[in-house]
Parts: sequence; C-alpha cells; structure tokens
Amino acid sequence: MFELLGKTRIDFIGKRYYAFLFSGLMIVLGLISLFSISMGKANLGIDFAGGTAVQLKFEHPVKIEDARVILEKNDLKEAELQEFSEGNKLLIRIKKQTTIQEKIAEKVVSIFTKELPDNHFVIDSSEEIGPTIGQKLQKDATLAVGIAMLGIIIYIAFRFEFRFGVAAAIATFHDVLAVLGIFYLLHREINLLIVTALLTLAGYSLTDTVVVFDRIRENLRLRSRETLEQVINNGINQVLSRTIVVSLTVFLVLLALFFFGGEVIHDFSFALLMGVVIGTYSSIFVASPILVVWKGSKGKLLRRMA
Repeated sequence: MFELLGKTRIDFIGKRYYAFLFSGLMIVLGLISLFSISMGKANLGIDFAGGTAVQLKFEHPVKIEDARVILEKNDLKEAELQEFSEGNKLLIRIKKQTTIQEKIAEKVVSIFTKELPDNHFVIDSSEEIGPTIGQKLQKDATLAVGIAMLGIIIYIAFRFEFRFGVAAAIATFHDVLAVLGIFYLLHREINLLIVTALLTLAGYSLTDTVVVFDRIRENLRLRSRETLEQVINNGINQVLSRTIVVSLTVFLVLLALFFFGGEVIHDFSFALLMGVVIGTYSSIFVASPILVVWKGSKGKLLRRMA
C-alpha cells in the first residue's frame, strides 16, 4: 500500500492524558445531547418530535429545489422534501413545532395551489405523526445502539481478548457520542437518517480499531521483551500510514457527497465526515491507550510481556 507518512516513531501513548481530557469533554457533550434528546429539548426531526407528512401528486413534474423555495417563501423553512422518480409525487414532512396549532396539511395545499396555479395536484396521502410514534422510535434507536455496543464487545473479546473488546466498545461509544454532541452544539436536526449515520460510523470506527488491534496483537506475540507502551506505539506507527490513507480516501468521497449530494443527505454526509475524523482519532488515541490504563486482570496475550 502507498505509504503517505513513511516510517514514524510518534509516542501516541505518552500523549494519552491529553487525549483522554479532550475525549472526556466530547463524551460529556454527547451525554448532554443524549439527555436533551430524551427530554425532547434538542432539534429533533419529525421522526422523533412528531408532525405532519403530506404527499402530493402533481399533473406535471415539480423540481424539489423549486418546491423548497416555495415553502421557504411561505414560512415553512424546516420542511423536509422527498421527490419520487415516478408519478410526479412530492412528499412534504413538517415538524410539530412549526405548526403552532395550525392545520399544516391544509396550509401546504393552500401554498401549492396559490404558487403553482397551472400545475394541478391531488393529495395522495396526509398523515399526522404523533409523539407516541416519536417516543417509540427513540426507544428503538437507543435499543439498536445498545445491541450494537454489546455485539462489538462480544465480537472483539472472541477475536482478541475481553480487554480489547471493552476498549473497542468504549472507543465506538465515544465516536457516536462525539458526533451526536457536535450535532447538538451546531443545533443540527437529529432524525432517523442521523441515527443511520451514527450506526454506520460505529461500524467504520470499529473496523479501523480492529486493524490497529490486529497489529498490536502481532507485536505482543513477537516482541515480548518490550514494554506494553512500546509495543502499542510500534503497532500504531506501523499502520499509521494505512490508517491515514484509508481515512483520507473515505473522507474525500464523503466531502463530495457533502457538497454535491443534495439537501436531503447533507446532514447525513456531514455526520459521516465527522465520524471518519473522530473514528480515526479514537482508534489511535482512545482505544489503544485504554489497553495500557486497564486495571483488570491480564489476558493470555499480555502475560507474554516482560
């Protein structure tokens, strides 16, 4: 593989306390955002906060950009739009907070009737998404993340050792909370698409961590006379170039999606962009140092050390 950095001898483990301080702040921010979400105080999407979904079927095609401009002009800036390739259909989803005791479905129909008088349409469907559904989705999303974390611990513990599994789970949990915290701080909307992005980045982060752990495991078997800190530092440095090249490649793809992928996946690609950066950081500065500060009993691999 192309080596971007060549051979490096960076003391990553020596900088672990600075990394822990930074990561601690990110985790606190993530926990605050998690608490705010559970209290309904964050910028939640229609999937969690409830609202109205109206699907219109037009006589002639309507560009999603034009529909967005029309809705923004009529004080519905937060509307989520989705167009369908067949049937000239347009789905408009609007959060409950923006309705203010107003019949939003009637307002949407009124807006398009006024703005597009020559393009007749019918209401294909109109649906109110209540807070009960939102709460169920919150519970399902929390359960999905919890199961993912448990699966990570079991998988890594089986492939490596229990200590490695816990370190990987903490690093993955750290990444999810950090991205969630950034979204909360920037007041970006948290919806089901963002939950999908968080689960995706958890998978990416885990893959990156496993690559680093794999090299550390090899070094633990071959370099029994070195200290644990030296072995881990060598392992990280040996795969550093690979880690940077892979992360940079994924980052560039997501950057293209972020700028040219359209409004619908803008926040999704932004979450993944943040996830790649934080996931790369955590595999080096969070998951690996935890192997050093772990106070539990040594496993089979670590008993080989001098």
